[in-house]
Amino acid sequence: MQKYFFSVIAKLNKVILPSFTKKRLDLAKASKLQLLIFGWRLYVTKRALD
Repeated sequence: MQKYFFSVIAKLNKVILPSFTKKRLDLAKASKLQLLIFGWRLYVTKRALD
């Protein structure tokens, strides 16, 4: 059930949130909001794959 929940959230993230890797964002120069979004997407993706 938890894996399904995170899979749905991951699909929503893909549609709603920007992809910083496609934009070639340098994480050393990223703002706090960009780092927060990047971390959230990483967390959800990791949980969906477990």
